[in-house]
Amino acid sequence: MEQEQQVSPKKVDPSLLDLPESLPILPLHGFVFYPGMGFPLQVSSESSKKLIDDVLLGDRMLGLVTSRREQVSDDDILKQEDLYSIGVVGYLHKLNKSPEGFYQVLVSGTKKIAITEFLPSEPYMKARVSEVPMEIVEDKKIEALLFNIRAQFQKMVSGTELPQELVATINSLANPFYVAYLVSSQLNLKIDMEQEVLEIVPLHDLLHKVALELNKRLETVEMSNQLQASMKKDMDERQREFFLRQQLQAIRKELGEGDDDKVEIKELKERVAEKGLTDQARAVVEKELVRMERIPPSSPEYSVSRNYIDWILDLPWRESTTDTLDLNQAEQDLEQDHYGLKKIKKRILEFLAVRKLKEDVHGPILCFVGPPGVGKTSLGQSIARTMNRTFVRIALGGVRDEAEIRGHRRTYIGALPGRIIVSLKRAGANNPVFLLDEVDKLGSDFRGDPSSALLEVLDPEQNATFTDHYLDIEFDLSKVMFIATANILDTIPGPLRDRMEVVELSGYTQQEKVAIAVRHLLGKQLEAHALTHDDLEIPEATIEALISAYTREAGVRNLEREIAAICRGTAAEIARGRTEKTVVTPEKLYDFLGPQRFYPEMKTRSWGPGLATGLAWTPVGGQILFIETSSMKGRGQLTLTGKLGDVMKESATAALTYIRSHARELGIDEEAFAGVDLHVHVPEGAIPKDGPSAGVAMVSSLVSVILGKPVRQDVAMTGEITLRGDVLPVGGIGEKVLAALRAGIRELIVPVLNEKDVLEIPEDIREGVIFHYPHTIHEVLKIAMEQDEVQG
Repeated sequence: MEQEQQVSPKKVDPSLLDLPESLPILPLHGFVFYPGMGFPLQVSSESSKKLIDDVLLGDRMLGLVTSRREQVSDDDILKQEDLYSIGVVGYLHKLNKSPEGFYQVLVSGTKKIAITEFLPSEPYMKARVSEVPMEIVEDKKIEALLFNIRAQFQKMVSGTELPQELVATINSLANPFYVAYLVSSQLNLKIDMEQEVLEIVPLHDLLHKVALELNKRLETVEMSNQLQASMKKDMDERQREFFLRQQLQAIRKELGEGDDDKVEIKELKERVAEKGLTDQARAVVEKELVRMERIPPSSPEYSVSRNYIDWILDLPWRESTTDTLDLNQAEQDLEQDHYGLKKIKKRILEFLAVRKLKEDVHGPILCFVGPPGVGKTSLGQSIARTMNRTFVRIALGGVRDEAEIRGHRRTYIGALPGRIIVSLKRAGANNPVFLLDEVDKLGSDFRGDPSSALLEVLDPEQNATFTDHYLDIEFDLSKVMFIATANILDTIPGPLRDRMEVVELSGYTQQEKVAIAVRHLLGKQLEAHALTHDDLEIPEATIEALISAYTREAGVRNLEREIAAICRGTAAEIARGRTEKTVVTPEKLYDFLGPQRFYPEMKTRSWGPGLATGLAWTPVGGQILFIETSSMKGRGQLTLTGKLGDVMKESATAALTYIRSHARELGIDEEAFAGVDLHVHVPEGAIPKDGPSAGVAMVSSLVSVILGKPVRQDVAMTGEITLRGDVLPVGGIGEKVLAALRAGIRELIVPVLNEKDVLEIPEDIREGVIFHYPHTIHEVLKIAMEQDEVQG
């Protein structure tokens, strides 16, 4: 039996009760309580039941406030910040206690309140509250909004399953706030949107917001009804079409006329006979044709089979293009298309030479790795043009579904082959050049791992029997030349990286950029903007100024954009009637491109003790990194700022540990650390930085500030450190050297084990650069600090 506690016989109007200073707060989950509403609530947690018992014995008033967390159980403990600050005063009318242990309470909303302060209380929350006024204003705009809301709500109710009694209730309400709140509660709004409606204070704004959401809801209802009617009509038409086709088939059978489907199957059989299919593909197609003959043409299965056969017949099973392997011509094409990149061109020519000597060789899969804009994609196009092969680019950036590579099985509705098979159909030959672009940006989720699907594609020993899920037939990919591109290697899974031969492309020097701009970019942009060399001239000195003052990149994409901006400005002047030739001098760059964007990094620093120049690698090329250290009176603490990653923080800690453990060798007072705080900062604090490469720069910066002696301004350094004082090798040496040269630094400290990487840098870049190869931190400090500043 349920135990029921009724309201006292004396009738009370809750809206006339005075608002107390504080109220117990009952959190609501999954809905918002509005003023003027009244309906039962179910309470099951012990703290909430205690609140109801206390309210029942008091003035029957409580605060009803919605929780920001929707999915919570009764046992979860809510924090004060989990609740919205605006709620409603509830008046408790009735309490039923069920045998199952929960309370069923009837509550009505009266006034709108704002929580000003939470009070310490147990076991439920209490808070100081203030009333949020609901001021009724009468004017023509509000009357018009109320009329619109009532009319639109009646229209919505007639088109949905809402009870018609709601219309009468809305029309009978005199308080416009209650009208707005009742309509809002029937619109299936999200919790944050319902709370937003509750928090609106001006009546006009409230009615306008509710009218807007009501119109959106009404549009959705009308669209849903139209869609349902359209689907019913479409279903009726399909049934009618089916019966008509059955009748037509019977009439043709009586007349002895041939069926269209038989003609279609006959044409397919002729295509199969003419097509050069493999034995497996021919057997599958012939079996599918036999199946098609038994399927009615009106059946959906008929079109599925037809599409499957068309895909098989459209693929180039035996069609190939004839390779043109003239190495001299290939070398000319590569030189014409790309400036510099000698190592890359040499590797490509070696690959073509082997292919010329042995046609059926299963060559390696090349993977061009380098910053954006250095020519990875255009290298693939040049290779295809040189070999007289079809070029196909497959963009893999952001691909997360394994079916994008292998296709969907035919059991799925709307199934299609994967990108490999689709690209082969588009190429029209079984030996194209496939460029797998951005292979480092493949993703993986519950739909599979596309990088794993590429393992078979990029394995020369396995891809001769590649099987797409849609075709379910082996296709020979061994004749396809696969080239992959990536910005970084770290995100490429190990097994996939192992199947490719990595060819690294570092950034361009300023001289190379100037040559590329003169040979390629300027002419291309002139043509794109309908200009000639008689209309616009950009001297080499201007291009050098453009590179140093307006671009900072490893590639040449931004350089091309800036040249395009100059061409657009010139075209605008010509369109206005200018006839003389435009010669852009370095001084005129401001007129076309605005203020100078970049300044030499070294000139923007005031040099002194505690400042060292490091070298960093990023996916878009190398850059110099300034390490700043300051000391102050303190307790021996180390502070690190500049949005540093965990590895970089650990490098700083290791650097300080090395200095403290070798203080005597470095000429540092061991007692000095106890009364000094050190602050290491890496500027450009909004940019995340990580990695061990800045270890030697951090040691130099710390030693410099402790000794009060500056690090050499003309030296940049890179290398990982150990607690024993060893200098370990790091990556990205080529990009880091180019970054130092761009900054005007020509003396570098590089770990001794990176000497082999330095030797791979072209000689013209290394010319005039002094490289130091230290084994230990002590050797680094002797080079980095002024002579005789470091003891030992």
